[in-house]
Amino acid sequence: MSLRIPRAGAAAIAMLLASAGLAHADLSANVIKAFKGQIVVSNDEVDSSGNDKATIEAFKKARLKEVKGEPNGDDVQAWHFYYTAFLSAKPPGGTLKLEFYSGDKYVANQSLTGVDASAPVLSGHIDISEDDGPTKGKTYTIKLVAEVKGKEVVFSTTPLALN
Repeated sequence: MSLRIPRAGAAAIAMLLASAGLAHADLSANVIKAFKGQIVVSNDEVDSSGNDKATIEAFKKARLKEVKGEPNGDDVQAWHFYYTAFLSAKPPGGTLKLEFYSGDKYVANQSLTGVDASAPVLSGHIDISEDDGPTKGKTYTIKLVAEVKGKEVVFSTTPLALN
């Protein structure tokens, strides 16, 4: 017996998981500067080490270019990863989105709610599946975006292959 969750339900659960994992990472100005405008995707949370050099190395070592997925209970490919977004500017408070693009084509997003407008770094956990839009075997550009004065502003990006 398997639990079947309708597509809309799966998307709502994924969004809940994304917002629940939202956190502010407490990192030094030098570490933030080293990754400004980038999203570091990793298998686990990256802990800040004793000094800036060690912390920067820890992020570089943990950074993934590819995330391997696995079939969920409905035999749909699903991916799970942590992200640390080093923002290029202060975000508006409220909601930001991690948007997935294949070239210029929008594919999916994960909403991040409760964003602290003073946070230079955001981190959390994402669960996304093929039901949400991405396809196994493709590389996506992930953009952290928000609407500012009626325009979409990109705060950080990274390429990521989903396999």
